[in-house]
Parts: sequence; C-alpha cells; structure tokens
Amino acid sequence: MLSSVANFAVLSLNGLASAASLFLVAVGLSLIFGVTRIVNFAHGSFYMLGVYVAYSVANTVGGAVGFWGGVLVAGFAVAIIGLLAELVVLRRIYDAPELLQLIATFALVLVIKDAALAIWGAEDLLGPRAPGFRGAIDILGKPFPTYDLLLIAIGAVMLLALTQLLRRTRFGLLLRAATQDREMTDALGVNQRLLFTAVFALGSFLAGIGGALQLPREPASLGMDLAIIADVFVVVVVGGLGSLPGAFVAAGVISLVKAWCIGLGEVTLFGVAVEFSKLTLVAEFIVMALVLVWKPNGLFGKPLTHARGDAGQAPVVRVPGRRSLIALAIALVVLVLLPQWAGDYTLVLAIDVIVFALFAASLGLVIGNGGMGSFGHAAYFGLGAYGAALLAKAGYGLIVACLGGVALAALAALLFGWFSVRLSGTYMAMLTLAFAQIAWSIVFQWDAVTGGSNGMVGIWPPDWLSERGDFYWFVLLVCGSATLLCAWLVFTPLGYAVRASRDAPVKAAAIGLSPRGLQWAWFTIAGAIAGVAGALYAFSKGSISPDVMAIPRSVDALVMVLLGGINTLLGPIIGAAVFTWLQDTLARSTEYWRGALGVTILLLVVLFPRGIAGTIAAWRSRRAAA
Repeated sequence: MLSSVANFAVLSLNGLASAASLFLVAVGLSLIFGVTRIVNFAHGSFYMLGVYVAYSVANTVGGAVGFWGGVLVAGFAVAIIGLLAELVVLRRIYDAPELLQLIATFALVLVIKDAALAIWGAEDLLGPRAPGFRGAIDILGKPFPTYDLLLIAIGAVMLLALTQLLRRTRFGLLLRAATQDREMTDALGVNQRLLFTAVFALGSFLAGIGGALQLPREPASLGMDLAIIADVFVVVVVGGLGSLPGAFVAAGVISLVKAWCIGLGEVTLFGVAVEFSKLTLVAEFIVMALVLVWKPNGLFGKPLTHARGDAGQAPVVRVPGRRSLIALAIALVVLVLLPQWAGDYTLVLAIDVIVFALFAASLGLVIGNGGMGSFGHAAYFGLGAYGAALLAKAGYGLIVACLGGVALAALAALLFGWFSVRLSGTYMAMLTLAFAQIAWSIVFQWDAVTGGSNGMVGIWPPDWLSERGDFYWFVLLVCGSATLLCAWLVFTPLGYAVRASRDAPVKAAAIGLSPRGLQWAWFTIAGAIAGVAGALYAFSKGSISPDVMAIPRSVDALVMVLLGGINTLLGPIIGAAVFTWLQDTLARSTEYWRGALGVTILLLVVLFPRGIAGTIAAWRSRRAAA
C-alpha cells in the first residue's frame, strides 16, 4: 500500500511520464479520426516503428546526436510510412463503410509486424539511455529519473505547440473546420484529399515521436503495437473523439490510475482483500466504461454530426436467389459427405470454419441488421466456451454444458448490452470493447476457477461423439441450425422492427417502438448465439485459454463479417470460410504469414469494398438492370 507522501508523489510522476508518450500517440489518432473519421488500428504499429527506427539510428550513430537525432528521424520516417499508407490504401476506400476501413488498417498491422520481424528480428532490442538524462533527482527523499521529468515537460510543450498549430495557422483552422463539419468544408472548396493526407502524416509523425521517446524506458518488441493501441483507443474515447485537451487529460487520468493501482497493491476493504495491482490489466477499460456511462461523448467530446452510418446506407437484406440457394445446397451436401473422404486435419479445419461461421453470423446480426458497432463480441464467444468447460469439468454432459455456456454468454450480453445500446457509433463499439476486456481480465486472473493464464484442459466430447466424424456432424447440425436461426430472425417482426430502429429511430419511436429496447434484445440474442459457437469450440479443441476472448478474436470476427459483406445472409459464412482457410494455409506456407494475410485482406478490401457476397450481389443487380 502507498506508505508515504513521497511514494505517492513518485508514483504519480511515473504515471505522468507514461502519460506524456501516451498523449503523443493518442492525440495523433484523435486528429486523424476527427478529420477522416477513420479509426486507425495501425496507429499502434506506427508507434512500434518509431521505437525500432530510433533504436537503429541511436546504435548506428551513437552519442547524443544518435539518440536525439534518432527521435526526429523516427518521427519523419513514420510520417512518410503513414503518408504512403494513406495514399496507397486508405484513399481508395474513404467511401467504404467505416468498419471496413478499420479492417484495412488491421491488415496494415499484420503487414507492418512482419516487416519489422524481417528487418529487426523477433528478439527484444534494448536501446540506450538518453544522453544527458541518465541520472536521478531527489524528490522527498526518493530518487526519480531525470528522463521521466523530461518526458513530462515534452508532453506539456507538445500540448502547447499543437494548440497553437490548431488556433494560429490556416492548416489548424482547416483541421478544426473539418472536424466540426467535414461536408461543409468540402463544399467551401477545401481539397479534402490533400487535407486527409496531411493530417495522416501529422498523426503518424506524433506516433513515431511518442514511440521513439519510450526507447530508454522499454525495449523495442513486436508486441508493442497491440499493447499500446488499446490504451490509445481508451484515451481518445475517454477524452472525446477529435479533442486535443481531451486526449491530454485522458492520458493523464489513465496513466495515473494505473500507477496508483500498482502502488496500492493489496488493500483490505470491509474484510475483503482487494489486489489493486491486478487491476492494471483492465483499469483503463473500467475508467472508459464509467466515463461513457456518465458522459456518452467522452469528457470533452461532442456528438458526431457527420459520421457515416453504415446501416442507413445499407441495402435491404434479401432472401438468396435461386442460384445462391442451389450453390448453398451443393455446399451443404459436400459438407455432409466430407467425413467420408477427408482426413482428420481437414475435418479439424472444417469444424473451425463451421464454428467461426456461426460466430461471424452472430456478429453480423449486431452490425448488420442491428446497425450497432461491437469491438468486443469475442466476450460472448469466450464466455460460452468457459461456461461449457466449467460444467464439463464438473461432470455434466455435453448438452447441459453447452446450454450452460450459452446461458452465461446470454446473461453477459444482457448486462453489457443494457449499457452499450445507450450509445452509438464508435462510442458504443469502444464500450463493448471495455466490457469485453473486463470479462477477459476476470477470466485471466481467476486462477482458482478458470485456470488463469494457463486455461483449462481435458474438455472432450462424450464417448458417443468421440469419433472425429461424429463430432463433425454434430457441430454441423448445431451450427447449421443456429445459422439458419440467424437468417430467420432477420425476417421476423422483431428483425423488421430492429431494422426500422436502425434506419429511422425517431420515426420508429413515433409509431410506438422502443429502439433501445429492441436493440438490447437483439444484442442479447446475438450474444447467446455467439455462446453456442464458443461452447462447441471448447469441445472441439479439448482445452480453452483466455486468448479465446481477447481483442484479436473480436477483430477476427469483424474481418470475417466485413470480408463476406454486411447485410447479406451468406456474407459472414463466406467471410469465415475465406479468412480461416487463408489463415491456416498461409501459416503453414511461410514464416511471414501475417504479412501475407494482411496483403490478401487489403486486396480483398480494395476489390470487394462491400464484401465478397455484397459485391457479387451488387454486380448481379447492375447486370439485371442493364
């Protein structure tokens, strides 16, 4: 526990030092989003590249010139990389749905990670200490690094510099105008493409500088991108999308809360021992959840008046045509007969495809017909898996265990959905991410029940499904039925009412519908269906770990849905099949399979901006009209 004022002061200063770099990275993302409305998932990769470039320059040149020159070189090098990414990739898809742009930036994450692996290798690289700032000063009898004080000063100076840039220059004026009303800025003759490119380069420069300044505090590693991006998203959302002071305050709040949790350690409250140090894994997400429930637009944010809504522009979901139904029937026959000729490995891969197809279909209900954003759908997949695993280990049969897992997932979706549906757009998506991370943290640290980071093993199907082929048919039957349920729900009165609430919430309320209530029910149903997929996944693998409900799993589901096509019945199925097959094939073919997968996703996004099924449907409509 914090034993003195001196300890508290040093911990607080440590938190502020971390906040300085976090602010530089977060404000870059905030500026990019404010103007372009792109949630740039690759921003963490730019931060990581800043650390690597600074390491290379510092070790090549050496001395003060090498270190401080490396910081500047890292900023400009990352700015150029960000500029190229905007010109080559993002400029082609500015008119695509926002979630599809998110997937494109996620593909950039994969490409950049493998590029860094090829250039710098897989080992962590420890950089030099900052020349002239290698010592410490005495603060209330406690030593504190002078470099950390420098970081605090740099953060304050950068805040002032960026504030002056936005208020005193024409470029800043255009940025503020585009943030407040991008369409009006375009109507006044401002070159939108040039503005987008410039702000992307500026945001990338800030991310590179923020990463380079962290070199004396932590080694360069390939995991830095995903480690920082979650915190950056939290800071941007808590502060308010596009808000410069909001990013500064939020970075300070998040960093201080994490530092204080470390300092508090274990505290006894009302006879219960609470380990605050364990809360560091999820502290920022708890803060974000509390802030968004209290202030839906963040501390300094304003309602988004010009965000594109995917739902409102989406085509009406239609029953597949005759050709599609014939193709679906043929595919179903092939799937039913697959165990007759396929080997065990093929069956394992097929089970994964079928399970993930249902998982993607459940997310498709949320972001397609429901028009809601969700970055945390893996929570319900993972809770379904853990619920089934716990009951199976307790001696219950497969059916009871699966039903228990589905019930746990549905209860979580019911609880989280009640808060989430009160928000919209990016704010809702980030709140679902916060809840998912809280659930992941509980599973990750509850060693006595879930096995903690080691997970749970020995979760196998019963004797009557011990043969791989029999279990495959069981999974095909359950997942196929649940997928048909997803398709049927879209055309029920509930499905039509949810779609009406999505497209015209004011009109829906005027005729007596409850948009929030309908979305809540829809969200809960989708969570329960994801729990079905998770429960079967646990039995298919024989074990389960916290990774099953981590952020990458939610991103995988988004990729599947968007590759297949939003607002299409077959889209999630096609997307799950393509993504799972690509991931497996590339992982067995090359060491740099992530980069190859990223390039493939980028090509699919550019070639099929509406997803594979959506693009094919649009092509058929144009052909029929001609």
